[in-house]
Amino acid sequence: MSFAWHAIRDHLMHSSSTLGFQRAFDNLRRAHAALAPFRDPAGLLDGLHRGPGDPDQKNLILSAFVEAAQGDGPASDSALTLLLLALWPGLDAIRRRSIWRRIGSADEIASDVLALTTEAVRGLDLKRVNRIAATVLRNVERDMIRARRREAERESATTSIVPEDVPADRAGHHLAPEDAHLQSDVCKLIGADAVLVIRVAIEGFSQAEVALELGLTEAAARKRYQRATCRLRDALQEIP
Repeated sequence: MSFAWHAIRDHLMHSSSTLGFQRAFDNLRRAHAALAPFRDPAGLLDGLHRGPGDPDQKNLILSAFVEAAQGDGPASDSALTLLLLALWPGLDAIRRRSIWRRIGSADEIASDVLALTTEAVRGLDLKRVNRIAATVLRNVERDMIRARRREAERESATTSIVPEDVPADRAGHHLAPEDAHLQSDVCKLIGADAVLVIRVAIEGFSQAEVALELGLTEAAARKRYQRATCRLRDALQEIP
């Protein structure tokens, strides 16, 4: 990891250990029953990160953080800090994959991950979300990929390539070298639905979003995705 990424987490951990933060945490405990069993932030984070625990109880804790983070005052900042620390393993995985995809420099990626996570938390509709961690992490990674794709399209628009010279299956979509290799490998195994599988299973887009991109109905995309994943599973089992 880059020093900046380490430093961000160290700063958040230090902030969560101060007396003022403990007071804010005590206020959160009184306001949210799910937090009541934990005497301090360190104990709460330890409970979230160590062992399987009760998924529903963990989700209630994260929901309490989101609700508080969407409010005003010191409690909002404290809840956001705790939520970032609670999601840190998943955020770190997104950061690593983003570096692998060459979305940007390590420091740029770190900044974008934190900014998009904060944005996702502030705008999350708790009435429409079942699993906080999975939803936030999926949305952050999806938005990282979309931002990179938009940037690639803007860069391409400034080149001297004539649109008629671009093959139809690549028009408007520009793959990084490692993504092109992945698509080629999956295409060899399952054919033309490789893009559909990669978009949904790896890049985190919904089947409805990919259907729109590929000019399919949502029902057709769903059926093709199911058939393609079955073919991929069978093909992988045949590999010695």
